[in-house]
Amino acid sequence: MRRASCATGDYRTSVPSEIRIGDFVIMISDAGERRPMTAFLYVYVDDADATFRTAVAAGARAIEVPMDTPYGDRRGMVEDSWGNTWQIATRKSV
Repeated sequence: MRRASCATGDYRTSVPSEIRIGDFVIMISDAGERRPMTAFLYVYVDDADATFRTAVAAGARAIEVPMDTPYGDRRGMVEDSWGNTWQIATRKSV
């Protein structure tokens, strides 16, 4: 996540990890005794194409290359090594 989006934060095993992307903090933790689940996330970045390429270079699996959507976003999709799906988008004018 840090390599793909310029996020900051460190992985911690005993408590949830905090990853900061811009002004947002995302807390991530292992499932522990709960049933593991994957996430489906939609994140806005300055350049969806560049972030998509960086994510794939960092090991994410490309699901959908960036393309212009009818609702005004340029969006691509990747899956991280834990099975989480990330839609990476840049807001364009409609």
